[in-house]
Amino acid sequence: MNDHIVHDHNHDGVDRRGFLQCMAWAGTGVLWSLSGGVLSSRALGQTTDAATLVAPAGTLNFVQISDSHIGFRKPANTDVAATFRETIARINALPATPEFILHTGDLTHLAEAGEFDLLEQMLKDCQTRQVFYVPGEHDILNDNGAQYRDRFGKGTRGQGWFSFDQKGVHFVGLVNVQGITEGGLGVLGGEQLDWLEKDLAPLKADTPLVVFAHVPLWMVYPKWGWGTDDGTKALALMKRFGSVTVLNGHIHQALQKIEGNMTFHTARSTAFPQPEPGTAPKPGPMLVEAPKLRSYLGLTSVSYVENHPTLAIVDSTLATG
Repeated sequence: MNDHIVHDHNHDGVDRRGFLQCMAWAGTGVLWSLSGGVLSSRALGQTTDAATLVAPAGTLNFVQISDSHIGFRKPANTDVAATFRETIARINALPATPEFILHTGDLTHLAEAGEFDLLEQMLKDCQTRQVFYVPGEHDILNDNGAQYRDRFGKGTRGQGWFSFDQKGVHFVGLVNVQGITEGGLGVLGGEQLDWLEKDLAPLKADTPLVVFAHVPLWMVYPKWGWGTDDGTKALALMKRFGSVTVLNGHIHQALQKIEGNMTFHTARSTAFPQPEPGTAPKPGPMLVEAPKLRSYLGLTSVSYVENHPTLAIVDSTLATG
């Protein structure tokens, strides 16, 4: 794949041509293989095809879901619980059961107790029991995130950041939604950045690194708040690593960027789509024809082969297969 999207400081985030190239790669299922910072892709017709290709023995399989917005009841999707259940069914149908799920925020729409309750109840039907979370801005609306942290952030630091290791991969969950205003850029803050520097310091440069947050750490489209104000400070701490994958949500569409040793990937929502950058007056729920809705919603499967510098990222929609 030669059409790499490189950050251009003369433009406000990714340009229109670059965005359309990224969106064209996404499709209904793409197998992404990352080796030494170089990305290759192959379009896939079905999720099962992808799993067959990227699940040899010794593989770490996990799934990213995002922006479930439980409690949302507007015309863009009047039954977000139903599409979330479909997502769970897709996860359960994978040939290899994922070892865990990463939820990259906006679990709920209004951070109400009943919405958190429903999300937890539906996840009980998932064969993959272990779920790691970071909050979205909708999860901290009522109480600055206290209820979210009590339910989903036990053992985390600060506003909910944390790290863990799995099969030689170091995972870091960051919080960049605390204190942001509507349409404003994400913020990590000095305390979290200090913690991140200390967390990464003991790691060897050949350790595969997976970082996940709600708002993209790179500047997708600053005019809509689709980026993190101090994200470059966090990314600078990761430059010495040979393989870095950054997973995000928030923008409700599959978009990928490669810059040196880093691959940035935003996931589709399980609830409703949002417009492409600059194609509407502002971001927000996008109304599409009912038969087409599921082609905009989906999940991301990620595989890592132990002791091999390859990550494979496969996007699939609820209309796939």
